[in-house]
Amino acid sequence: MIDFVGDEHDTGPPGRRRSVSSTLLSNLRHDIPASVVVFLVAVPLSLGVAHAAGAPLLAGLVSAVVGGLVASLFGGSALQVSGPSAALTVVLAETIATFGWAATCAITVAAGVVQILLGVSRVARAALAISPAIVHGLLAGIGLILVLGQLHVVLGGAAKGSAIANVLALPGQIVGHHDQAALIGVVTIGVLLAWTRMPRSVRRVPGPLAAVALATVLSVAAGMDLPRVDLPNVLPGLGFVPEAPSGSWTAITAAVLSIALIASLESLLSAVSVDKLRDGPRTDLNRELIGQGLANVAAGSLGGFPVTGVVVRTMTNFEAGARTRASAILHSIWILGCCLFLVGALRQIPLAALAGLLVYVGAKLVNVTSLREVRRHGDLPVYLATLAGAVAVNLLTGVVAGVMVALVLMLRRMLFSGIHVEPDGARTRVVIEGALTFLSVPRLTAILAGVPQRSEVTLELLVDYLDHAAFDCLRGWQRAHERAGGVVIVDEIGHPWFGRGKAGVPTVRRGVASRVVPRWLAPWSEWQAEHIELPGQRGGSVPLCRGASEFQRRTAPLLRQTWDGLAHGQQPHTLFVTCGDARIVPNLITTSGPGDLFTVRNIGNLVPHASTEADFSVGAAIEYAVGILRVREVVVCGHSGCGAMKALLGDAPAGLAQLGGWLRHGEETLRRRESEGPVLLDGARPDREADRLALHNVVQQLENLRSYPVVDAALARDELRLTGMYFDVGKANVYLLDAAHRSFTSAATPVTS
Repeated sequence: MIDFVGDEHDTGPPGRRRSVSSTLLSNLRHDIPASVVVFLVAVPLSLGVAHAAGAPLLAGLVSAVVGGLVASLFGGSALQVSGPSAALTVVLAETIATFGWAATCAITVAAGVVQILLGVSRVARAALAISPAIVHGLLAGIGLILVLGQLHVVLGGAAKGSAIANVLALPGQIVGHHDQAALIGVVTIGVLLAWTRMPRSVRRVPGPLAAVALATVLSVAAGMDLPRVDLPNVLPGLGFVPEAPSGSWTAITAAVLSIALIASLESLLSAVSVDKLRDGPRTDLNRELIGQGLANVAAGSLGGFPVTGVVVRTMTNFEAGARTRASAILHSIWILGCCLFLVGALRQIPLAALAGLLVYVGAKLVNVTSLREVRRHGDLPVYLATLAGAVAVNLLTGVVAGVMVALVLMLRRMLFSGIHVEPDGARTRVVIEGALTFLSVPRLTAILAGVPQRSEVTLELLVDYLDHAAFDCLRGWQRAHERAGGVVIVDEIGHPWFGRGKAGVPTVRRGVASRVVPRWLAPWSEWQAEHIELPGQRGGSVPLCRGASEFQRRTAPLLRQTWDGLAHGQQPHTLFVTCGDARIVPNLITTSGPGDLFTVRNIGNLVPHASTEADFSVGAAIEYAVGILRVREVVVCGHSGCGAMKALLGDAPAGLAQLGGWLRHGEETLRRRESEGPVLLDGARPDREADRLALHNVVQQLENLRSYPVVDAALARDELRLTGMYFDVGKANVYLLDAAHRSFTSAATPVTS
């Protein structure tokens, strides 16, 4: 048996878990009041839904009892409340009209079996892939159909056979004669609309209960002769047996799948909605489908209405303070007691009051907030297609229409490239972004046809896929433009889709496309050699100019706001001292950007001792960064293959007096190597002597930093941290100094400060 009062809501400290009895009592103090509130909401709604579908009114109450018990015991959501739902009224009305009530009960049992199979197959989470626009459009379509049909009942008439027929007949119904039923229906809707503006103390009574109760009292007090709820004296006996439906198997299968689909979607939507609001474990969606399926098997077998997890009841349960499954189970017990002992009171309810309640509930299904959210995400066509299909034809047609429109929009978003022309001085720049496929060829052809003949064109490709049709279009246009005397420079960023195609080895799948270093990270020599086709544009000063042009066109617009904030001053967090070696890119290996690093670069990342008077450049930078800018960290970064370390070991070029004079600041590093033990790199000594010296050099420069009074004072105030860093160029690995163990460890491994 499933324990519905487990410890999923027990927030007591470990080791002091409360006893089962005290936990049960604590939860019941919240669950019992919540169950009463849900019960008061469920009774009128269950009767109204059954009335709208043309089912026996008692069937709605039977389903409320069975749904609350079975689905709550075996489902996957602790706070879900199940029962008859307005979302099923339309498809149930059609099914009852086609097959009869007893056969509809058998179809309900079959739909429950389908739900159980879906849950056992563990496909429930896949249902979440359905666009929210389809779900909301379907609910809105159901709500609109419900409103159009029940308005006729409220106005004293009868609902027509279809939504279209209801729309056409509505003007005549509005201007026609209205009897006492219309008054009761309008009063019910008026109370429901006004109830949300009542004081909080008054609104503790659920609006549906208040509206139906007031309308009933008014009709009895005025002595109105109206059609009222017709309930038998007792609940259906166990002898009820659903009848196998007869007729077209296609129609039977469609009815089963429609009920199973709508019931599953609403149940999962309701469970996910309450999960977003509460703490604790998330709903097991597959188990929830199994529980809903078992409830539908039981409801259909006992002559009840199909069951779903109902958003209105579930949210009411949560807002009323429910803690466990006990609330939903108790609400079913209260409904059962009502059916057994309050049948006389229920028989006084006018059917017009239930119709008014259903008009209100149907209007609430057309959720304006959800519509706005759908529109903001660009899925309004999906929503409208689903709604139109549901209202004009049937619910399954609405879902299929919504799915088809969603697929079309997805294809458009995924496959249609951004193609536009940018001015580039005397040249024309054609920029193509995204996936370039046959769907883009008509637009691509039109844009390329507008490029002036005999002009110099830069074709900039930032595509993540290029199919044969698009490649053929580009190659054909390039050849034609060059034959007419023009120049085409193909500037391909990312994987060389076009280049591979021209080489006769096209890439046909995204999965096998090589990972290309972005142009703002790769060296100029790499991306220019791959993407610039004119040899005359390589070499000399062109790389720097092209890099500046690339920055101005692509990077500057992205960072302009950042630099605008830095225009009136800098507040770097780190002073970064490193070597002038061209292979070391501080912002790249530290993932930092403008305004982050105050950088000092020199040969060998040396920090002359503060007492040295031969050089003031490094000392001035240290004093400014620590004393004025108040950086919080100073990093000294060495690297493998350092030419300065090789020079200190005796491999210095001859005749360079300035270099020799500067390297005298590294003599302390040589003395440290002789007097101190080895500094390890990932637990081992590097193979090359120059790399071993580079590790000692970082440690020595950190010691030299302490000779500066401004640094020593900041360290004493605990306002500054000194960090040693080492970059292995060949492996692209960053290492940090673990001072406690005299070792550099990978930056991915925590170190002792």
